[in-house]
Amino acid sequence: MSTVFNFTFVPWFRAVAPYIHKFRHQTFVVGVPGEAIAAGKLPNLVQDLALIQSMGVRVVLVHGFRPQVDEQLRAKGHAARFHSGIRITDPVALDCAQEAAGQLRFEIEAAFSMGLPNTPMAGAKVRVISGNFITARPVGIVDGVDFQHSGLVRKVDVAGIKGALDMGALVLLSPFGFSLTGEAFNLTMEEVATSVAVALQADKLIFVTEIPGIRVRPFDPPGEDNPIDTELSLADAQAILAQAPTPTQPTEPAFYLQHCVRACLGGVERSHIIPFAVDGSLLLEVYVHDGIGTMVVDEKLENLREATPDDVGGILQLIEPFERDGTLVKRSRTEIERDIANYTIIEHDGVIFGCAALYPYPEAKTGEMAALTVAPQAQGQGDGERLLKRIEQRARLMGLQSIFVLTTRTMHWFLKRGFQPVSPDWLPEARKRKYNWDRRSQVLVKRLS
Repeated sequence: MSTVFNFTFVPWFRAVAPYIHKFRHQTFVVGVPGEAIAAGKLPNLVQDLALIQSMGVRVVLVHGFRPQVDEQLRAKGHAARFHSGIRITDPVALDCAQEAAGQLRFEIEAAFSMGLPNTPMAGAKVRVISGNFITARPVGIVDGVDFQHSGLVRKVDVAGIKGALDMGALVLLSPFGFSLTGEAFNLTMEEVATSVAVALQADKLIFVTEIPGIRVRPFDPPGEDNPIDTELSLADAQAILAQAPTPTQPTEPAFYLQHCVRACLGGVERSHIIPFAVDGSLLLEVYVHDGIGTMVVDEKLENLREATPDDVGGILQLIEPFERDGTLVKRSRTEIERDIANYTIIEHDGVIFGCAALYPYPEAKTGEMAALTVAPQAQGQGDGERLLKRIEQRARLMGLQSIFVLTTRTMHWFLKRGFQPVSPDWLPEARKRKYNWDRRSQVLVKRLS
């Protein structure tokens, strides 16, 4: 095994560990459209779902079948009909939907049963349980259009689904529901997944979709200046929906976003829109800091705040690699616990991704910014700037006229942000006595206006 692999795999695995701990025993509802299965993405999606389940996540998988039903209709010489984005399910379309659902369920269960050696599914042993967990009602006649056998979710058998999850099974749901009189109704994957997530009060609702997510300017063309917005507040998502026309196609920004908003309003903590075109998008969204798609939350998860004693362990874990390679001066747990009130941190979803400390020297009207650190997986996203601005703000509130840093490797970063080099003799007397002449750190000062 190569040394390069060791040095990339070990830090990566350690970075993933907090998410593994956090999500164990949580419930994820994952909606996969029929388009993903038609595009040949099922094997990799199944492997990733099996891996997520093996790490203690309780998984409910809801599959769609839009293109499969359309294919069955074409084979029978029958046209697919839609109104307001909802299929009009006549008796022929209902037969096609039942055939497509049966075939897809068979394919999905077969994929979860694979266990060939030297594959990601080796030893997985995923038990799949499906059943009549959804009670439905007809859509009825809307705008003068009779939707016939198209339906909406009336009730979710929460006890039944939780019982299956408690047995360690993955619950598989097709977009079908049954009335109290035994009638079958064709539902949409998005409606079923959202209703189930709300009924279960799931921790996450994840749509693996045709689109990469919601862009910063959702109605403008994609580009470097219009990237994916990785985290949308509920209020911002609602504002987008207010501007968007009623969506009829899955490729429209509001199509999945409307269901994410409904889930969030219904008590689901986080809803995600991620692309099935990217292999491993489920793993990237769940176990990487900023994910790959868009997450809708009731409140922003990233928090810039002053540190508390409970943050000592997280700060130590963050700065330890930088101390080991000599970027930072080593600090003991006792030292950080003593000085914890000096620290500002950035946390995301309970994990600390950045920190900085301010040590004031009031007699000299200056202060030292120390231990400025941003985790490698979060660098390049402006967290260092945010920490610097907060330290400057704290310094001004203390009546300080400048802040200074000592650095051996990041001099240019500070120069770009208004710091100027000075001689170590400039340092306050108390700090000058502790200056390490062997380390030969550059001293940089920024005047505060």
